[in-house]
Amino acid sequence: MRDVVLGVDSSTQSCTVEMRDLQTGELLATGRAPHPATYPPVSEQDPGAWWHALITAVGSATSGQDVRVVGMGVGAQCHGLVVTDVDGDVIRPAKLWNDTTSAAQARAMVERCGTEWWVQQIGIAPSAAITITKIAWLRENEPDAYARIRSIGVPHDHLTRLLSGRHVTDRSDASGTGYFSADTMRWRTDILDDVIDPRDWDSMLPEVLGPNDAAGTVTTDAAAALGIASGGVVSAGGGDQHLAAQGIGLRRGDIAYSLGTSGVVIATSPDPVRDPSGSVDGVANVTGGYLPLVCTLNSTKVTDMVARLLAVDHDELGRLALAAPLTADRPVLAAYFDGERSPRMPWARGMLAGLSSATSREQLALAAFEGVALGLVRGERLLAAHGVEVTGRTILLGGGARSAAYRQVIADLTGREVCTVDAPEGTARGAAIQAAAVARGDTVAHMTELWQPEVVSTTAPRADRNDIWDRYLQLAELQADGTSY
Repeated sequence: MRDVVLGVDSSTQSCTVEMRDLQTGELLATGRAPHPATYPPVSEQDPGAWWHALITAVGSATSGQDVRVVGMGVGAQCHGLVVTDVDGDVIRPAKLWNDTTSAAQARAMVERCGTEWWVQQIGIAPSAAITITKIAWLRENEPDAYARIRSIGVPHDHLTRLLSGRHVTDRSDASGTGYFSADTMRWRTDILDDVIDPRDWDSMLPEVLGPNDAAGTVTTDAAAALGIASGGVVSAGGGDQHLAAQGIGLRRGDIAYSLGTSGVVIATSPDPVRDPSGSVDGVANVTGGYLPLVCTLNSTKVTDMVARLLAVDHDELGRLALAAPLTADRPVLAAYFDGERSPRMPWARGMLAGLSSATSREQLALAAFEGVALGLVRGERLLAAHGVEVTGRTILLGGGARSAAYRQVIADLTGREVCTVDAPEGTARGAAIQAAAVARGDTVAHMTELWQPEVVSTTAPRADRNDIWDRYLQLAELQADGTSY
């Protein structure tokens, strides 16, 4: 019988489980199950659906295998609000990271204290994405549900609790809630008292574990539901992007472009990053340092939609885009389809400029890829402007990294070679690394080095696409005439 670990990625769209050999890190099987579709600006899911998807995905990965699960780790979509009552029952569907209905509450918080104050206190500024604004929304819009709250967590906390029986979280996911200081490792209940309501917040919030701590072991009930033996260790878990950084082996100086439902530009730093404008999120990583990042709400779903409109599949959309001539007057897209987080414009919508009667299908396809990439390269430039080292590899991950068009456009816009690594499911792989570290009594940082993935593709720049920067920024400015939180 083989000892294995399971790495879980409970994302917005689905649950993915990787089963890896405890000693070698070899990928033995993968399981996947969908989550309910969401449609911003109201984006909610029943946390029960996450658990059922996890059961299905684990069953798929372990079916027919002679293995013993000795460790599990959970990565999940960040910021979502999960609230339970005195009996531990979920009170209402979870408001997800891409639910923008709390924009008014975010604006009020910034007006109350100022962006720079928030950044200095917790590393990030309130936006509709983060958890604290969703708690404020609940208090103002559903006071009965708010009054019943006895426990608060984010998605990975909820799944870890169902696995281990403990209400715990980790430093990475806690740092994205808006009421945790990664520098001091403590919940900022004083902020919750001030901007929401004086309550016994300490009793509601999870214990924050260290990078190499265990949450506990898989309970008998959880094991029975999953079809595995009880007693395997459950690691602290973390946010999806934070664990993805470990899954791809992100090192200091590297920068990663994550192309999924959201788009994220990520780097790693030993020290906190404080951006007074609030554009860079100075969150923590899962090894004790920091993971400065810029997140956009609109990434591969933009190219998904344009592929649908052009009645082509993803491969054909990429072929069309790479066949388009790079004329100076080509169409340019500000890809703010469902509002935007960076820049903070939850009211925004996509804007396509430069159309003429001669516009081709190829140019429309190219505009979609360039529109997504421009938003992310803007994020990289923000990171560099705040002292984040970007001298190493440029790594693409997520579903969009499989697209030759995304790889080429980002290489051209950055002027650097970009690579992909053997970590197609970066978050699940990172969660498996964390679980293996805890099961073996090692550190996550050391296990990341031991399980460094191989480079599987490199794409060199072929053209200079920076001629459309000014036009792209002009479109963004046209959206910024409303309130900007």
